[in-house]
Amino acid sequence: MPEDEEQVRRVRTPSGDEVLGIVLRKVGGGKYQVYCNDGRERICRIPGSKKRGLWVKRDSVVLVDPWDIQGDEKGDIVESYSQAQQDWLEDRDYLNEIKEFL
Repeated sequence: MPEDEEQVRRVRTPSGDEVLGIVLRKVGGGKYQVYCNDGRERICRIPGSKKRGLWVKRDSVVLVDPWDIQGDEKGDIVESYSQAQQDWLEDRDYLNEIKEFL
């Protein structure tokens, strides 16, 4: 295995209401504009329990948990994926709907 290649161990895939998305831009106030693979744009935040351990940049692939109320417009970012994990998701056709933004 080459040195620069990162090994993928476990990749959290969407379950239940969760959707994959790509960060379009940082809105401010700890919120991000995310285009999700269900065709909706949501304003998402990182919940307090994950705020210190989750780093999100523009064009990051993230796992979004839509809110129960206003779920079409808002959600929580619960996971951010590394480049190796993005490649793994792309190989298994999880990112087909948001491929144009990658």
